[in-house]
Amino acid sequence: MQFLDQLSKVIEDRRDNPREGSYTCYLFASGEDEILKKIGEEAVEVILAAKGQGHQRIVEEVSDLLYHVLVLLSLKRVNLDEIEEELRRRHGK
Repeated sequence: MQFLDQLSKVIEDRRDNPREGSYTCYLFASGEDEILKKIGEEAVEVILAAKGQGHQRIVEEVSDLLYHVLVLLSLKRVNLDEIEEELRRRHGK
């Protein structure tokens, strides 16, 4: 999870310090609806990859989906620690 924490911090930095030419900054500038649209598109691509496009395509598409979810979490100021805590709570049930 260490790399995801690092990536999350980079995304937060792009949110707070926009840089021209950054795809992440483009997403933030485009707003919540665009980010949600990308999450939906990537989720469909994960499903298609899982239905016969092979292991590497699954890795690629889940990576895309996870990145866009991290952007949404940053937009909504949800910390990865909160997600981890919720998952731990559920696991403990």
